[in-house]
Formats: sequence, structure tokens, C-alpha cells
Amino acid sequence: MSSVRHALVFGGSGQIGAALVGRLRASGWEVVALSRKPPADGAGLRWLCGEFAALPALPGACDAVFSCGPLDLFSLWHAQARIDCPRVIAFGSTSMETKHAAADPDERALAQRLREAEARIFEVAAARGTRATLLRPTLIYGAGRDCNLSRIVALAARTGFFLLPRGARGLRQPVHVDDLAAAALAAFDQPASVGRGYALPGGETLPYRDMVARTLAALTPPPRLLELPSPLFRLALSAAHAGGRLRGLPPGAVARMREDLVFDAAPARRDLGYAPRPFAPRAEMFVAGP
Repeated sequence: MSSVRHALVFGGSGQIGAALVGRLRASGWEVVALSRKPPADGAGLRWLCGEFAALPALPGACDAVFSCGPLDLFSLWHAQARIDCPRVIAFGSTSMETKHAAADPDERALAQRLREAEARIFEVAAARGTRATLLRPTLIYGAGRDCNLSRIVALAARTGFFLLPRGARGLRQPVHVDDLAAAALAAFDQPASVGRGYALPGGETLPYRDMVARTLAALTPPPRLLELPSPLFRLALSAAHAGGRLRGLPPGAVARMREDLVFDAAPARRDLGYAPRPFAPRAEMFVAGP
């Protein structure tokens, strides 16, 4: 019997998925990865083109399924899938906790979908006798595809400055994509992680304002960070929205800049050997690859 392990990776070309595929291949796994726009195949890697609404033919068996895309859609697929696979490792988000009481109904709905998806995955795993682990990252960076720090970098690079309201000192724990990939791979071999969900914060806790300042300082030339009184900031924000420069910014994002969004990494350290790096941004971390 072959000792080579086989993985099926959903969202393989996304920011977490790409890092995970790289780690799996480096560890000797044979990988089948799914993406809407798949890259070229490589040694030990076969790409499938598709999405949950129109899936291609998938392998009938594998050693592990990794989900790095939308958790709700994956959970629905997982509930009806007939793949022979003993291990499921899926990424959700700490938004399940931070947005459950948000003022914006869309954010509350997102939190609800995440909770329901996690429950569905664990219930199906228990019914089938398979082993599932859920991973919940905090603020992701490192591949230039996130909607947080990479978005700030893009805006600041265009204008030469970035505006924040005074008092934007809510604590954050930015986490690098490769640390998330390492956690997912480690979970496969850790029996203690079965049936559990883990917050995956970064290795450093710092105020929102300092996180942004450190990010801008990594650019050449470094854009200026300008902190405005709340009334002036609201005017600037309204003007930016009117000009279409902040499309997709959640209504509660600015208010959360003053809130601490901090999670305990101790369970992940204990069960997964999780050891995320401190926040040391470099300019290339905020530029999307090919």
C-alpha cells in the first residue's frame, strides 16, 4: 500500500489555499485542488476547474479534505458528499464571534452562516464517524489578497496618505497566511484537534493604529498616516464613499477600529503546536501574486 497521502483542497488558489497547497506538496502529499480559475498542474498537483454551483468530477477517496473557501457552501457540499475521506479540516473565521451582534444585518447574517456551517460540519462528521477540525483565523495578511491591510496599502499608495480617526486603538492580531497553512497541515496528525474549533490569531497583539502605521512604514516611499478628530474623519469618510473609493467597506468597520478583537491562541498552541510569527510586514506581502 502506498504511503503517499492524498488531499482534496477547495479554494486552492485563494490566499490560504495557495499557501496550504505549497506546504502539502513540500510534505510529499498528492494534491487535487479546486478553483474557479485554476493555475497549471505541477508535480504532485492536479487542478480542477469549478465551484460549488458547478462542481467537476471529484476524487472518490482521499486522506483529507481541506476547505479554504466559503465555509457555508463547503458545509452544504460536505453534508451530501459521498467521498471516502476520514479527515476534514476547514477554515471559518473569528467573524463568527465578532459580528454576531453587529449593527449591520449583513454582518449578523454572516456570523449566523458561519455558526450554522460549523455546526453542520461537526454534525455530519459525528454521524459518519469521520474527524473534523475547524480553524478560525483573525485578520489575515501576507498574500496581497485580503480585504483589510492590502486594501489599506492600495489606497495609501494611490493617495500618499491614509486617514484614521483618533482613538483607533482597538487591539488586533494580524495573522500570516503561511502560519494558517502550517496549522491546517499540523491538525491532520493531531488527534486532540478532532471535533474542535480553534481561533488562529497572529503572534503579536497591537493597537489598530500601530498595525496600520507599521504597514505603511513598509512601503517605499511610506505614505503618511493622518489621524483626524471624529467629525473631520466622518466628513472625509463620506466624501470617500461618495467618490466610490470605499466600495465594500462594511458599515461597522470604522466603529470596530476602537474595539479589541483579541483571541486566545493557547488551545491551538497546545493541540497544534501553533507558533505564529509577530507582525513584521514587508511591501511584497500586500501585492497579489499571479
